[in-house]
Amino acid sequence: MGIIRTENLTYIYGEGTPFRHVAVDCVNVDIDEGEIVGIIGHTGSGKSTLIQHFNGLLKPTSGKVFIDGEELFADKSRLKEIRFKVGLVFQYPEHQLFEETVYKDIAFGPKNMGLSDDETDRRVKETAKMVGLGAELLEKSPFELSGGQKRRAAIAGVMAMEPKVLILDEPTAGLDPRGRDRILGMIKEYHAEKGTTVLLVSHSMEDVAKTVSKILVMNDSKVFMYGDRSSVFAKAEQLTEMGLTVPQVTRVFDRLRAMGIGFDDEVFSIDYAKDLVMRLLKEKRGESVD
Repeated sequence: MGIIRTENLTYIYGEGTPFRHVAVDCVNVDIDEGEIVGIIGHTGSGKSTLIQHFNGLLKPTSGKVFIDGEELFADKSRLKEIRFKVGLVFQYPEHQLFEETVYKDIAFGPKNMGLSDDETDRRVKETAKMVGLGAELLEKSPFELSGGQKRRAAIAGVMAMEPKVLILDEPTAGLDPRGRDRILGMIKEYHAEKGTTVLLVSHSMEDVAKTVSKILVMNDSKVFMYGDRSSVFAKAEQLTEMGLTVPQVTRVFDRLRAMGIGFDDEVFSIDYAKDLVMRLLKEKRGESVD
């Protein structure tokens, strides 16, 4: 059994009204512990509604959600403890900063968990370092930070709770390319160091392709498919029909294949594309590719 599992999960907004809308329709998904998963889908596909079920912000209209083997709403006395296993970072999380100092903002979650001052202090300092916030920034007001620093401080506040699952909803939204790369690099480092399950919701195929190992595609409130990157991006035509695209570099290499320039590997990132091209050029010149 995975760290997150749903059984026939359905959620309906406005049930019994003229505005009734099925946002999530009979979704069955099983996400293994330690995975880093991208969740993609066009606007209104149901992906944001889906992730809000994973820490109990929404209760299913029907169906079940299991977190680490426990049904989320089966026992109300266990609900709070189960919720602490899933950290959810909303889009533009810096808008939720409110404390007097960066330190207090990052410490807010651990303190709510009832942790000791020493343990809270350890988590705040460790997480701040992990997201690239120096010790000199911890006693500053969060409103004195740059936009990228605020975003990282807000994410650190959830990471400091050390959830078994970290969910990030469009974590790079509104950032410049350098800021986006820094956030994505931070997420990958966190995943590698902690082994935490990470779910990354994003509209950017490039962000998803270079960060995750598996992809969950939502379409019209249902799961279109869930699999590794190769199997998902192989459905380029269907993805395009539902308003999504494969990464630009993948389309370029698909076109090269169609022109007879053979590459055996699927290409999802610029760096990997560069390595493949350099390898091909060396082979053409008879040079060693080691």
